[in-house]
Amino acid sequence: MKKVLWPFFEVLETVAIAIVAVVIVRTFVVQPFVVSGASMEPTFYNGNYLLVDELTYRFRPPERGEVIVFRYPEDPSVFYIKRIIGLPGDRVTLADNVITVYENGAKTPLQEKYLDGNPTLGVFDVTVPQGDYFVLGDNRNFSYDSRSWGPLPAKNIIGLVRLRLWPLNEADVFSAPAYPPSR
Repeated sequence: MKKVLWPFFEVLETVAIAIVAVVIVRTFVVQPFVVSGASMEPTFYNGNYLLVDELTYRFRPPERGEVIVFRYPEDPSVFYIKRIIGLPGDRVTLADNVITVYENGAKTPLQEKYLDGNPTLGVFDVTVPQGDYFVLGDNRNFSYDSRSWGPLPAKNIIGLVRLRLWPLNEADVFSAPAYPPSR
């Protein structure tokens, strides 16, 4: 009888190990995310399937230019995807279609090539509180972001967008853009 049941227990053990591994990876390492809406165009489009790295921010803080997924501060059951523009303590301004970051007294106008030439309309001047981030969508004129609801608390950040897996012809690995150094 033992010889008959042994293959069944081996299969059951393999399935149990696979389930535990998937749960651990999905909970602590990487999470899938499907883009809904046009706020991140032209970088991401509605229906893009992304993988979000949940591990990196356990070892270092978020950096300017990184695209993140987070829980919307006014309804934590809703997930958003946006780009980090302002870090804690930064002053972020928009005037004449140029976003300028004042970091430790240094003034840096951001060169945002990912915007695809679309101007950012409006005017604002915000100082980002400690522990918060200022986030904007890449499709600035059609994005509900920190301009509307304020800085994003760090505790709401889920993780860093690393990969686009779908559609297959647009599969890509992402990293933060290189902004010019502060002057």
